[in-house]
Amino acid sequence: MEIILLERVEKLGAIGDVVKVKDGFARNYLLPRKKALRANEANRKVFEANRAKIEEDNAARRTDAEKASKGVDGKTVQLIRQASNTGQLYGSVSARDIVDALEAEGAHVTKSQVVLDRPIKAIGVHEVKIALHPEVAVTVKVNVARSPEEADLQAQGVDVLQQMFEEEAAPMVAEELAAAEEEAPAEAAEAPAETAEAPAAEGEPAAAEEPAAESGEEAEKPE
Repeated sequence: MEIILLERVEKLGAIGDVVKVKDGFARNYLLPRKKALRANEANRKVFEANRAKIEEDNAARRTDAEKASKGVDGKTVQLIRQASNTGQLYGSVSARDIVDALEAEGAHVTKSQVVLDRPIKAIGVHEVKIALHPEVAVTVKVNVARSPEEADLQAQGVDVLQQMFEEEAAPMVAEELAAAEEEAPAEAAEAPAETAEAPAAEGEPAAAEEPAAESGEEAEKPE
């Protein structure tokens, strides 16, 4: 379907651009939200007649969004959630959760302005885009943790999952080192004992017997 854009749409175009999109995208999103018109002859004439007013209204909304962005851009919100030892949440963080957290911090946004491709399902510090206007977007940080203490560590840049893994692995490594140290002296003590027993092995003639045998052979020789 061909449409006329009434505002800038990311990856599509700017006001007044005629673009071709999938029918479902146009019917379910662009047209109901007044972001575009069907690109037929009648709508082209309507758009051109009102183009100046449409662009003026857009500029006013952009100015308001730029002012509002100063109270939102760079904010960090903290959300405490239950999660497994691997960091996977028992549930997820949605756009509504982020809106409520920002509201608590004095930043006013709407659910539709939160650009979240999929719900957040793991602990960590996540950067989330907030589109205050088609031409004005800011970024906030969402610190999802299992406790306030863990959130503080993440805010300092600590990878809490890696830290937890290292703490759990440390006793195992210590046990392996201790076992290796115990085995080393035992192996060292066994080595000399084997060397001492080697000459006394059964079936080997004593060195002192060889001259006696040689004397016997010489005695049997005729004079």
